This record gives sequence, structure tokens and C-alpha cells, in this order.
Amino acid sequence: MPVSNAGRLARRWLYLVHRWVGIASCLFFAMWFGSGLVMLYVPYPSLSPTETLARAEAIDWSAVTVPPPLDGGRLPQDVLLEMRDGVPVWRSQGWDDGLHTVSASKGRHLAPVDAAYVVRVASRFGRARVLNVERIMRDQWTVSGGFDRHRPLWKATLEDEGGTNLYVSSSTGGIVQSTNRTERFWNWLGSVPHWLYPTVLRQDNAAWRQVVMWVSGPCIAAALAGIWIGILRARIGPRRFKGGRMTPYRGWMLWHHVAGLVGGGFLIAWIFSGWLSVDPWHLFQSAEPDARAVRAYAAAGVMPAVPLDRLRHVGAGAVRARITDYAATPLVVLEYPDGRRRILDAATLVPSQPKPNAIVAAARVLVAGTSPVAIDRLTEPDAYWYDPGGLPPLPMLRLRFDDPAATWLYIDPATGDVMARIDRRRRAYRWAFDLLHNWDLTILTRHRPAWDLLIWLFSLVGMVTSVSGIWVGWKRLRRG
Repeated sequence: MPVSNAGRLARRWLYLVHRWVGIASCLFFAMWFGSGLVMLYVPYPSLSPTETLARAEAIDWSAVTVPPPLDGGRLPQDVLLEMRDGVPVWRSQGWDDGLHTVSASKGRHLAPVDAAYVVRVASRFGRARVLNVERIMRDQWTVSGGFDRHRPLWKATLEDEGGTNLYVSSSTGGIVQSTNRTERFWNWLGSVPHWLYPTVLRQDNAAWRQVVMWVSGPCIAAALAGIWIGILRARIGPRRFKGGRMTPYRGWMLWHHVAGLVGGGFLIAWIFSGWLSVDPWHLFQSAEPDARAVRAYAAAGVMPAVPLDRLRHVGAGAVRARITDYAATPLVVLEYPDGRRRILDAATLVPSQPKPNAIVAAARVLVAGTSPVAIDRLTEPDAYWYDPGGLPPLPMLRLRFDDPAATWLYIDPATGDVMARIDRRRRAYRWAFDLLHNWDLTILTRHRPAWDLLIWLFSLVGMVTSVSGIWVGWKRLRRG
């Protein structure tokens, strides 16, 4: 059947887009596939809660003489007791202002966060001598907005085998980031290129977000054009090319055609989900929970006096003590270097935890006063409460509501702490981004190397498509 002029013009533009945009996009694809494989084994540096607890100082209970800072007998947003440079301190997060740190020992003042302080804290935490200390606003490993409240930062370089750098907050005096030489090397080949994450760009979040969208967009167009051309140029039925071949190409173009057809769907899913990672047009943005409702759930009544004299004996060896009042159940949560927790009634210091029906009743205020339509106690991960690196904290209480946003709450049954709030939009994002980009189904991530093999297989197909496209494009440019 003859092709119309409009059809010929459309096909010509299809080839032009794929050819010229594809030359640049294949460079990005090769970089993304290669760096993604690195990220499977060396993630972006972060200081895990486990490492923080393992390296923390045990609370000097004999020096704790100041009761927790309360607001007229009511609990602030967060209150915890820990050590700061040899002095026990109360850290509290107010409902309407920032983080406060006060001495928990009468007559003992807090040392300023200066170079001498950083040397003491970093050497104690890293268990090595400090070679150098410098004051910085940000660098490649502290560029994200999560560090903003700690800026300026103090960077301490340790004299150890790993080439460790520790970062100390100027506001709290705590260690907030840790990197080593191996992590830094591999992340220059992994996370930094994969996320388009150089400091000069990432320090401006709006600009970085626009770059990700405008780089990913043309790559999606080139990939879609390539798949369509690949289908047009393939003959699968009885009418084939010479020698019964399904493709007219040979050499590098043959590799590019076949790999593109085999892995094209995966490539599109990967680049499209990567584009969604910055949430264009805020499609997956959830409404913030009502602040008054959160306060009503987390600080419902007047806190009882915590008996510090008895807590000194009960809390021996603990490195952190949190005071909570979730679901109108005042508790002291003691945390230890090995990750253990002891959860005690705040007034009597006997083991305690909120009653499930108290959590359910109190949680109604968090979701516009509605009651949950389903209550589940999870002992295994579900599709939204999971950890690709292992198991998330379990057991977990899952409350599902039928409010307009279809909210789900994941609540720690031992403390009443709301660990996650996921509405319909965030559940859609889990499938549109997390699944299509990471393929992190629990059935795969809990049975490694099955997950690794899947990612490697699709990544290698993508690399063949990308590298062959680069070579073909380079030859075309040289001819031109």
C-alpha cells in the first residue's frame, strides 16, 4: 500500500530524532546502566542509625540531674537523652521552633562546636587520630537538603586504614555523615553520575531537578523512536530478508537492532521511571498531615515525672533514651549499642507498650477523625513496608482508612510511633518509580542473587544497545 507524503514525512522525522538525539542519549544510557550496577553494591554514603548507636557513648547516668525539658508538663515534638562530648544532654524538637540542646547535668556547660571540639568527638567516634579539621558549607557527600539544618559543617579526616571522613553538625555537635575512601571512589562511578549529582548542580535543588527532567525527556523520545523503528525494520513473518533473516542489519547495527528489541521495554521503563524520580508536575506529592492532629496523637496529655534516680539503674549501658507519649502512653525507650531496645512506662519504669486498641483509637485523629476499615499486624514485609537491603522493622501495625486520600498508616506497636504514612499517590509512586526503576519486589530482594541476576541481565542488554548506538553514531558523525 502506497505511503502518503504525511506518512513519509513522519517516518523521516522518526529516523532523524532517533539518529541525532539518540547519539547523545546513548551516552547517557551507557553511563546510567554502568553506574546503576555500581550502586547495587556501593550505595551513596550515609551514616546509618545502627552505626550511630554502635559508636555512641554510654549515658553517664550519675551526671544526669536535670529532668527532661517539657512545655508546661507537655511533651515537645521529640525529646531524647544522649551524650555530647562527655556531657549528658537533652535534645528537644519544639512544635513551633527548631532543635534545642541543653545540658542534663546541673552546673555543666556545653562546649562550643569548634575545631578542638570536633577533634575530640571525631576521634572518639572514629576510634582513630584526627589528621585534619576544616569548616565547610557543603561538599559532594553533604550536598543534599537534609544537611541544611546542620550547616556549616565540620569535616574531620581520620588517620585510619579506610581514609574516613566524619562530618560534625555545627548546630547539634553530633556526627551526621561518614564516608570512607572506597565509598567515595565507587560513588564517583556510581551515584554521582547516575543521579547527575555533582555538587555545583545539586546544591541548587530547583536547577538540578530541571536538568534531570530535561535530560531524561529527550532520552525517552529517542528510546521510543528507536523501538518503533526497530519494529518497522523487523520481519518476523514469512516475508523475511535475504537468507531468512528478520533484520536487514549486520555488524554493530545488528547488535543495536536486536538488543533494542529485546530490552527496549525495560529501557523505556527505566528511563521513564528515572524521569519520574523528581516528580514532574508534583503528580505524586501528598498533602502534609494536619499539625494539630499530629500533636494531639504524639503529646496527648500531661507527662508524668520521670524518676531519674531509678532510671540510672534501669538504663545502665544505654546510649540513648527517648521519651514518647504516642497514643496517650508515656514511655521511656532505651536504646543500646547492639540495637536492642527496652521500652518502659515513663512513671513506673516497668516494661510497657501501648495497647493496640489505644493506638487504633488515637490514630483516628491523624486521618480526619475517621476509623480504619482494616487493621493488620504485619510480621512479614508488604509491598509498601519493605527494605531492599534486608528486612524492615517488624512486627508493624498497618491501619487502612477510606478517607479521600486512601491513607495507610504503619505504626510501631511497641511504641505507637507512626513510621510511615502512605496515601494513594505515594502507593502509585512506589509502582511507577521504585518498581520500574529498582525492580525491588520483596520476593526478589529477599532471594539474592535472583535480584542481582535480573538487574545484571537487563543492564547488559541495555549496555549493548547503548554502546552499539554510540559506535554507530560515531561512525555516522565521522562520515558527516
